[in-house]
Amino acid sequence: MIDYNKKNGVRKILLMGVFWRILFIEAALLVFSLSYKWITEDVAPVDLFWYGVRIIIAVGIIIAFMMITLKKFLNRRIITPLEKIATANKKIQEDITWSDQDKLSDDAPDEIKSIVISREKMLETIFKVSDERLNLIDFIRETFGRYLSSKVVDEILESPKGRQIGGIRKTITVLMADLRGFTSLSETRDPEEMVQLLNRYLERMSVIINKYDGIIDEIIGDAILAIFGAPETHDDDPQRAVACALEMQNSLIKLNHEISASGYPPLEMGIGINTGNVIVGNIGSELRMKYGIVGAAVNKAARIESNSVGGQVLIGESTYEHIKEQVGTGPAQATMMKGMKKPLIFYSVFAIKSRYVVLLNSPVEEKHSLPIRLPFQCWAIKDKKIDTLPLTGETIRMDDNKIDAHIPSGLKAFTDIKLNFDFCLEAHCFEDIYAKSIPIEKNDDPSFQRLQITSMDPEDRAILKKWMIQGLY
Repeated sequence: MIDYNKKNGVRKILLMGVFWRILFIEAALLVFSLSYKWITEDVAPVDLFWYGVRIIIAVGIIIAFMMITLKKFLNRRIITPLEKIATANKKIQEDITWSDQDKLSDDAPDEIKSIVISREKMLETIFKVSDERLNLIDFIRETFGRYLSSKVVDEILESPKGRQIGGIRKTITVLMADLRGFTSLSETRDPEEMVQLLNRYLERMSVIINKYDGIIDEIIGDAILAIFGAPETHDDDPQRAVACALEMQNSLIKLNHEISASGYPPLEMGIGINTGNVIVGNIGSELRMKYGIVGAAVNKAARIESNSVGGQVLIGESTYEHIKEQVGTGPAQATMMKGMKKPLIFYSVFAIKSRYVVLLNSPVEEKHSLPIRLPFQCWAIKDKKIDTLPLTGETIRMDDNKIDAHIPSGLKAFTDIKLNFDFCLEAHCFEDIYAKSIPIEKNDDPSFQRLQITSMDPEDRAILKKWMIQGLY
């Protein structure tokens, strides 16, 4: 509560101002009256003294009357309304949502009423603008949170440097996920159906990434680039990324069961994970920028992912060093990649047991391996370009996911290939099959290759399954 009787209070200033002015006027009248009587009349000093006393008493009575009546008048008409306004302003300053319940009297001056009305209109305008601003911020968060992570949007909106070009160096874990054979599948399906299928897949994966506090930096077609450790860093970013990847693979198995009822072939996803230093921040120009990451760790994650087959989670050596006590992996694998001076080393993960406990599930489906010899031609794929020179080979055995074959010229491990059978069966010719050569232990025959099928026409896959079940050719 404001003390209005202090030195600068309107009550004291106004009343004391009136008092001293009345006193000055009465003193001037007293001096004038005494002087005039002494000059114009022959008055004894004693009579002049008592004349002055009578005037002083009369002046005192007048001052008292004026102050009492003026104080009451000024209090009711000016001082009290101003004090109410000041009190209300003080409460509004402490709490902007406070509403003044004290109404001014009807006989308050129009100017004071105008102050109250103007304040109410200004507050109404402030509240309206604030609500509009909050609604706009909520709209921006909700809308752009679908294009960027909500954490990134918060950083851009709340940080003074959120919109500046540039970045900071951070250690993060990068997750790259990509569907196998989705492009070739899209060529045989209605585009709207494929978009619906892709959206179902991306929605399922996005929920899992958010669950593990990762952010999706980019969605490029059917590929996902997610990062763990930016904009917020945690001490268990590699663990969260690996647990997220394993759960993504398990969730895809469930999704495949759901979409199979609609006639879609099963989807297969490969995931690569790598940990390292990158630059995180706004990349681009004043005209167009994006929040992203740049660094060798991102490129290495993409290289690791390119060596995965459907259902696999591969982690780089740096990630493995962070979490080797918490994960179950296969043996280290190494391959030379274009543009790299040292072999790329990675591990296939099948479980993590730390703060997060996730086991990699396998599709619940009995596998029938069919001994069968089929001649074929295949072409190596490098950087998404198909080699012009074909390689010849022959299958040894097959199931609906793998092919064991003899390829006399041999293939390097993790080579992507396009394969085509050299025959047609009952007016049916097999479409191109896409596969990846995978390493096998104790392989003394360099011509022996194990190929993991990454993409196959659904009708061709159905024929193979029929052969495997019936054991017929």
